[in-house]
Amino acid sequence: MTTLRPPVAVRRSPAPSPPRRSRRSWTGWGFIGPFAVVFALVFLAPIVYSIHLSLFRDQLIGGTTFVGLDNYQQALNDDQFWASLGRVSLFLAVQVPIMLGIALLIALALDSGRLYGRDFFRIAIFLPYAVPAVVATLMWGFMYGTRFGLVGDINEAFGITLPDPLSTDLVLASIGNIVTWEFVGYNMLILYAALRVVPHSLYEAAEIDGAGQLRVITAIKLPAIRGALVIATIFSVIGSFQLFNEPNILRQLARNAITTDYTPNFYTYSLSFNGQQHNYSAAVAIIMGLITMVIAYVVQLRGMRREA
Repeated sequence: MTTLRPPVAVRRSPAPSPPRRSRRSWTGWGFIGPFAVVFALVFLAPIVYSIHLSLFRDQLIGGTTFVGLDNYQQALNDDQFWASLGRVSLFLAVQVPIMLGIALLIALALDSGRLYGRDFFRIAIFLPYAVPAVVATLMWGFMYGTRFGLVGDINEAFGITLPDPLSTDLVLASIGNIVTWEFVGYNMLILYAALRVVPHSLYEAAEIDGAGQLRVITAIKLPAIRGALVIATIFSVIGSFQLFNEPNILRQLARNAITTDYTPNFYTYSLSFNGQQHNYSAAVAIIMGLITMVIAYVVQLRGMRREA
């Protein structure tokens, strides 16, 4: 006789709770929130305010009035602005290749392993970058002086007359010398760091093939650090268009050679703080920002194409 067993109740596992997407999304915002706030306050807000200022103009009659793009049109027809832009463009075309070329040669020499006292030279070459730009400019300005500085002492000691580094014809080259002295070590460090991560297997293969040092540099090292060269070039382009400290300080020693519109940044500073033309100054600054952005993008695009 068989006994009937009661049916066994099947226990079902509870349905999985839906993922807490909202909580996770808020967690992500919690991580990027502080950066987003700082980025908005120190980067986006000044740009928006500058654009706002550039659309207005202070007039004797009527006060501050909306003028639209009139300030931009005035800037595009301003001979002083174009002269300052041409000056920094010449500065960029001459100084940047020289500075990056010197930095590249030093980085290759340090990476070769054949330089005695490599650590000492690396620190010594980078040390000028640690000197504030104001101090460096004052130091070089004193050496440039023909009446009280090093150039004047050399003229007096040897009875000669050296060209005045602060004259109208040479002051741009003198500024370029100061900037090069300041930033060669910085760019050298970027390139040297890129050289240090090149795989040693490439050098071993080149040695087996019998490649010389020049062939190793052209076929291995330079292609490997092309990205670092592009970054250093972009930084140098931006820095050239932002040239301000050196001419502003040297103007106290060379007032006839360095005018208030010597560079675009110096021009906008003079318009805003000396001429009280805040709205027009903002328009000039916006135009310079766009020009710098376009040129930096072109440099990056060409560098990426070559790398590809």
